[in-house]
Amino acid sequence: MIRYSTLILSVFTTLLCPVASLAQTNQKWRVTLEAGPVWQSRNDVQIPNNTGTRFSLNRLTGGGPFGNFRITALYDLNRKTGLRLVYAPLRIAEMGLLAQQTSFAGANFVAGTPTEGIYQFNSYRLSYWYRFHQDHRSQWRVGLTLKVRDARVALRQGGLGSSDYNLGVVPLIHVGGEHRLADRWKLLVDFDGAAAPQGRAFDLGLHLGYDLGRDTTLLLGYRTLEGGANVKQVYNFAWFNYLSIGVSCRF
Repeated sequence: MIRYSTLILSVFTTLLCPVASLAQTNQKWRVTLEAGPVWQSRNDVQIPNNTGTRFSLNRLTGGGPFGNFRITALYDLNRKTGLRLVYAPLRIAEMGLLAQQTSFAGANFVAGTPTEGIYQFNSYRLSYWYRFHQDHRSQWRVGLTLKVRDARVALRQGGLGSSDYNLGVVPLIHVGGEHRLADRWKLLVDFDGAAAPQGRAFDLGLHLGYDLGRDTTLLLGYRTLEGGANVKQVYNFAWFNYLSIGVSCRF
């Protein structure tokens, strides 16, 4: 998966950015691709929340690293407002041993037997943002994000398998922008987050950017994703940490 993510990044850099730089008119789009390793520091699961066994999925599958990539597109509606689209897939599937007998999603799994743990958390987001500050060194925006959560947790042990799938929409607050540090260097910030009694979601990216030219920026940074739900059907809280390289093109 890590090699696959690097390949996507290479194709994006060598093909799309040079083509995008030829389109000098309007330039309403800014498309960014991030790729790199991700580690899971926590992934606690209990399904159903009232009768299932709470267990650590990251102890079963390991902490990583795993491969990941993310695509973000910003579109300027006018000088002050715009849209943001995010595609952020995440899938982990590894073998391990359960530490205890585990009741999960209606099935019982025994301890000490090779078990495959699968964790999927694909995120599709649409944001509407307002640029509240802009000068020669920085620009900042704030907005509302609607996040479609495509999540699945599964266990497989021999011929026995069980899974829990959840598809839902979550509203988040979006804050993002950039501050120029020097002639070609800048700091980029990207955040979506919200909290409620039923759960929370926080996604923060910090990247150092280097401008190759007027329309192309190389990125190196860190991202953290933390959150989960504590409701009648599901208890799941996870924390992921990303190191990423990326490229951003305007056209």
